[in-house]
Amino acid sequence: MRIGLIAEGGYPYVSGDARLWCDRLVRGLAQHEFDIYALSRSERQEDEGWVPLPPQVSRVRTAPLWSAEGDSYGRGPKGLRGRAVGGDGWVYGRRARQRFADCYGELVAVLCADGTREVSDGPEGASATEADRFANALYGLAELARDEGGLVGALRSEAAVRALERACRTRGALRTAREARVPDLLTVAAHLERALRPLSLDWYEDDGLGSTDLCHATSGGPAALPALLAHHFHGVPLVLTEYGVRLRTHYLAAPDASPAVRSLLAAFHGRLAAESYAKAALVTPGNGHARRWQERCGADREKLRTVYPGMDAARFAEVGESPECVGPDTLVWVGRVEPTKDLVSLLHAFGEVRKEEPKARLRIVGTPSGPEGAAYLGHCKALAAQLFPDEAEGPHRVGDNPVSFEEIGGPEIPTPADAYASGAVTVLSSVVEGFPIGLVEAMFCGRATVSTDVGAVVEVIGGTGLVVPPRNPRALAEACVALLRDPERGERLGAAARARALELFTVEQNVAAFHGIYLEIVSHTPVRRVVLDESGDPLPFAVPAEAHIPGRWTERTARLVARGGPPRPPEAPVRATALPATEGAR
Repeated sequence: MRIGLIAEGGYPYVSGDARLWCDRLVRGLAQHEFDIYALSRSERQEDEGWVPLPPQVSRVRTAPLWSAEGDSYGRGPKGLRGRAVGGDGWVYGRRARQRFADCYGELVAVLCADGTREVSDGPEGASATEADRFANALYGLAELARDEGGLVGALRSEAAVRALERACRTRGALRTAREARVPDLLTVAAHLERALRPLSLDWYEDDGLGSTDLCHATSGGPAALPALLAHHFHGVPLVLTEYGVRLRTHYLAAPDASPAVRSLLAAFHGRLAAESYAKAALVTPGNGHARRWQERCGADREKLRTVYPGMDAARFAEVGESPECVGPDTLVWVGRVEPTKDLVSLLHAFGEVRKEEPKARLRIVGTPSGPEGAAYLGHCKALAAQLFPDEAEGPHRVGDNPVSFEEIGGPEIPTPADAYASGAVTVLSSVVEGFPIGLVEAMFCGRATVSTDVGAVVEVIGGTGLVVPPRNPRALAEACVALLRDPERGERLGAAARARALELFTVEQNVAAFHGIYLEIVSHTPVRRVVLDESGDPLPFAVPAEAHIPGRWTERTARLVARGGPPRPPEAPVRATALPATEGAR
């Protein structure tokens, strides 16, 4: 089958989110054909280029989310007919302007509406009505963009800001929306323009996403929007994968924004997430923590199918199969250095550990995440120097600090596996965590772990490690001391952790899960193509969905097709594209 894989800020670029698991998925499903649709986040990301692509990738189409100027935004040689041409004008006729005013005005009205008000059908009926209004406005804008060549100029225009202001001042609007000031309105309008840029792409033609058998959005938000439009225009089924719930990420972002901005943007992203969940054939969260978020945001429980991220266990096989430990008194932390990892609590906990185990050492292995991470790393180094001054006496020589800050790739730690092998216990001290990749790597290495109870940690550990409350240095220290004093217990927990990781978190498990999901969805999807016979008449049931699945039973399907086949199901979409017989038989 042909899969339209839609990614935002990641695959096939060298850097970015979801790059590794997308590449492993595509390479693991060599029997399928992939079309990659990528939204980039920065010019630097595009300049860095792509990863080497396997032969099953038939084409790649890209578009920038960081710029909407000129022809670079995916509209081909004619550029964007909807871009600004001076002042607040754009190349729209009177009817197109009115269509935009109606659709955009309805969309922002939904964002400003007070969802707590009841209607005759009760709160649930009110919620369903608002969801329908949002969907109708969104698809109305998409149809306008397709008819007129784009929305960039309209979304940037003064008319858009005025429509948002009218919605905020309407009777019954949210109190926070009514309090919005001009800077707030400009901020929200600019954010909506960026979020709705995928509507202006030329990906939704019959030879684009319309030619795929299935769309797989690798995250919510911008990546889900093209998949929604492919479903709207062509009836292409949608699979939505979220290893980190985008709506949750938005809630945690921009804490300094005004209440009006936070409220309106939260309403938009919440409505978009709910629409994505509603239209998806299946939603695949990466863990139970993400699944609970999706359920709270409106996802149907029957559509949810947990698929854990696939990780390469082979890199850690040598360490995992060897019970030897380089540093039996050493604690190891591995990851990106940033405030959410709470290394400050870890350092204070290690101070308590040293009181009980004077020979203990702590290796912090990681690189800072951006300028904020670099500043945080400097703060942690200063704190370590203050808590553990160089000792003139005791178990360590002069000038030897028990805490070391290192990076992977150095002479002592050339690989991540070497980092985990350098200690007896791996520690995770985060206060915010999605799927703990570093924890799974430690499990592959057969190491005992002490972790804070955040995100999907408990689900991943499953009883094979010690879990303590976050921001509790004393509890963290007590758990570390317990494992350092009982090496046999640590070995038992490490062996159990390795067995659990090999069962649940390998690339092979991930690829097999999505292979089954793809076949399940396509086998239940009505045929959307029309194949013509020699006389030019439609040949009904020439390409049944089952024909995409190899096996002996497809021969029986072919015989049924030759005899006319069963009656066409009433739910089959009426929109179809006439293709040559050779394409339709693919």
